[in-house]
Amino acid sequence: MPLPVITVAQMREWEAATWHSGQTEAEVIRQVGRALAERILRLTNAGDFILLLAGRGHNGDDVRAAQEHLLASRRVELLAANPPGETLPLLEQALKKNPALVVDGLFGTGLSRPLDEAWQKFIARLNESRYRVLAVDVPSGLNADTGETSGTAIEAFVTLTVGAPKRGLLAANAWPFVGRLEVLPEIGLLPCPLQSETQWTLPGDFADFPPARSVASHKGSFGHLAIIAGSLGYHGAAVLAAHGAQRAQPGLISVFTPENTYHAIAPHLRSTMLKPWNPVEKFTADYSAILIGPGLAAADLPADMKQTARKIWRDSLAPVIVDASALDWLPLDPVPRRAIRVVTPHPGEAASLLKSTAVRVQENRPHALREISKAFGNTWVVLKGHQTLIGRSTGEIFVNPSGNPHLAQGGSGDLLSGYIAGLLAQPRLQADPAKTLRHAVWQHGAAADALQARRANWTIEELAAEIGNVRS
Repeated sequence: MPLPVITVAQMREWEAATWHSGQTEAEVIRQVGRALAERILRLTNAGDFILLLAGRGHNGDDVRAAQEHLLASRRVELLAANPPGETLPLLEQALKKNPALVVDGLFGTGLSRPLDEAWQKFIARLNESRYRVLAVDVPSGLNADTGETSGTAIEAFVTLTVGAPKRGLLAANAWPFVGRLEVLPEIGLLPCPLQSETQWTLPGDFADFPPARSVASHKGSFGHLAIIAGSLGYHGAAVLAAHGAQRAQPGLISVFTPENTYHAIAPHLRSTMLKPWNPVEKFTADYSAILIGPGLAAADLPADMKQTARKIWRDSLAPVIVDASALDWLPLDPVPRRAIRVVTPHPGEAASLLKSTAVRVQENRPHALREISKAFGNTWVVLKGHQTLIGRSTGEIFVNPSGNPHLAQGGSGDLLSGYIAGLLAQPRLQADPAKTLRHAVWQHGAAADALQARRANWTIEELAAEIGNVRS
C-alpha cells in the first residue's frame, strides 16, 4: 500500500497512538537504528570511515542506535552536538579523515527556531566539504512542513525519513537539501492511520503486478497498440517508443510514421509492424490503445495528421496516450465517458498547456497536474521530472520515488510513453489505470536506478533493455 504524505503534527499523532498501544519509544528507536545501519552499509564499503553527527533529540538517538551495527566492518566516529563553537573544530578534524559518508542526526522535525550563527557556520562547513551526507528523517535546518530552511540546512545526498514522507520534503525548494528521498515504513509503529490526497508509492505496491498470464493466452489476449510517431530528424523517438512498448509485451504493435522516415525506422524494428502514415486507417476501431506524439516535431508532417490525432482523442473508446509535440494538438472537447486518456508532459510542456512558465509549474506541481487534468476532460496526467506525479483533477495524486538525474537524457520520455502505452493496450491492465501508470513510472525509474548501480555511463538504449525487468 502507498503511504500518505503527512505533516509533522500528523506524525506526532501517529506516534502518540503507538505509545498509547503499549509500544515503546526505545523499541522504535532500536528498529530505526538497525534499518539506518543497513542503509549506511549499502552506501559504503568495508573499512570505510563513517562520521556520525548526533544531536540531543530522537534523530540523534537513531544515529546512536545505528552505531553498534557498524563497528564490525566500518571505522566509525560519533560527534555529539555540543555547542557548535566547540564542535566545529572537531568537525574539521573528522573531515580530514575523508569520510565515505556523513550521517546527519543533528536536528529533526522538532526544530522550531532559526539556527544561530554558530550552527549556520557548522552546517555551511559541512556543505562546503561536498562529502556525501545521509540525513535521518529530515536534513538538519529544514522545515519538514514547508521545505523552508532555518537560515541554512544540510545538503543531503539521501534523506531517509521514518514512518512516512513529510510534506515539506517534497517541496521543490527543499530538493537541493533532501537529495534522494527514501522512506523507512516499517519501524515498529502502528499501521499508519492517516489519510492524505498525496500518496507515496512503495516498490511493494507492485509485488503482484502485472498479474500472471494464463497458460492458454495468445497474442490476441494482450491487445494491439498503435503508435503514431517519428518525423524527419526525429525518427529515434519512434524507435524508442516502440522498444518501450515491446518491453510491456502487448500482443501486437503497429507504428505509423510519415513516409519520409519509414526507411530510417524500419531497420530498427523487427517484431513491430511499421506502416507509412495513412489517414484512412481506422484508429478509433481497430486498436486497444493508441500512443501519439514521440518525435512528431518536424515542420513537414502530413497535413491531416493533427486533425486525425484530435479525432482519435475525441472519439476513440480505447486508451489514448499523448506525449511530446502532440500535446500542443489536444482539443478541449469532451471525450467518451470512462475512456482512458493520458498525457505525459515534462514541466516545460506542462507550462505550455497551462499558458504559464516551467518555474511556476515547479513551484506547485500538484496544482499544475490538477489544472491540466481539468482542462482536458479529467485526463490522467503523468507530470514528469524529479518525483514524477500521477493523478487527475480530483482524487489521490501519487508520487513516484524511483529514478535518478541520469534519466535526463534525450529519449527517456519517449521510452516511458511507449512503455505506458504497451501496458494500457492490454485489456486486463485497463481496469485500474492508476496502478498501471504508477507501475510504469516506477519501473522506468527503478530500471535507471539498477543501471546506475552497475555503471555510470549507461544510455537510453540500455534503459530500453532494462525497463520492465526490475522486481519489487
